[in-house]
Amino acid sequence: MWGGGGAARALTCALGRRRAAAALPGAAGDDHADLSFQTGLRGTLWNYNWKMQLKSSSTLPVSLTEIKSTMLTMKRLRSTSHSSVDSKEMKKFQLLAHKWWDEEGEYSALHSMNDIRVPFIRDTLLNMSSNYHLGNPLSGVKILDVGCGGGLLSEPLGRLGASVTGIDPLEDNIRTADRHKSFDPVLAKRIQYKSSSLEEIVEECMETFDVIVASEVVEHVADLEMFIKCCSQVLKPEGSLFITTINKTQLSYVLGIVVAEKILGIVPEGTHEWEKFVPPKELEHLLESNGFSVKTVNGMLYNPLSGSWSWMESTSINYAMHAVKSGAVGQPSPTGALSEMESEQPSATAGTTM
Repeated sequence: MWGGGGAARALTCALGRRRAAAALPGAAGDDHADLSFQTGLRGTLWNYNWKMQLKSSSTLPVSLTEIKSTMLTMKRLRSTSHSSVDSKEMKKFQLLAHKWWDEEGEYSALHSMNDIRVPFIRDTLLNMSSNYHLGNPLSGVKILDVGCGGGLLSEPLGRLGASVTGIDPLEDNIRTADRHKSFDPVLAKRIQYKSSSLEEIVEECMETFDVIVASEVVEHVADLEMFIKCCSQVLKPEGSLFITTINKTQLSYVLGIVVAEKILGIVPEGTHEWEKFVPPKELEHLLESNGFSVKTVNGMLYNPLSGSWSWMESTSINYAMHAVKSGAVGQPSPTGALSEMESEQPSATAGTTM
């Protein structure tokens, strides 16, 4: 601890001085002398230890790599201790990471949901912009797919021309998504996947994306308010946020959990927790509190007999929401007129996708 032989020599010298002092008249039984000796010995050893540590630190400086590694570790610890990622939810999806692209398997309902959610996203964005390319209508649009899973929604958005970044905290999901997109050279260029939580990319992606999609995600997060706040941070002013999720009603409990999970087995039992379902009004309030303006709320209905989705007026079970982040202060909204056109449509894009 104190430098090996050097410390031993210091201790021997100190003990020698102690024995010499003990031989002097009046030294025996002198408590004051004994206390002075102990204090002096501790001081000698402490000074020696301090000098050795100072010398060692001056000759062996900490490398820049070690400093960066320590800072990264501390950052990850902070992000995981204040994260919207729910570790229990991750364990559920870990078991199914290799089944994302089985259209007849556990994720069959998500595959068929693309029939309405992809046109909903596409048509809403086209209604807000006059710049689009035939064949690649979403060309130039940067989309963040949060909780992308195996890439079921990222891929069709990429085929529409968008530049898509898919993130998911489960590395197995990202491996599945990467492997599947590799079969299509076009998608390999347009889509990139990253094993990450939303919180972890905030600093590097501040106001980066034109669009965020969080489909069937918010009912699984640990901290919904933090999740919405992070969405606002990485989204550009006037950017769009698309969410699909499940309402918190008695009907959604019966159909979404009892029937879908326990009776029909449409999704694996335990996939959802009714307590984490989000009513539209609650979600709308959170969005507005974080600088969003909700433009559209559409009800969704899944038919287990046909395996298909359709739009409906009621939001008592599933629903889709589109919100726009407010623009920079003092700047006119480039989509103001388009937003008015959108509000005149009774169910946004529902009529074009049913």
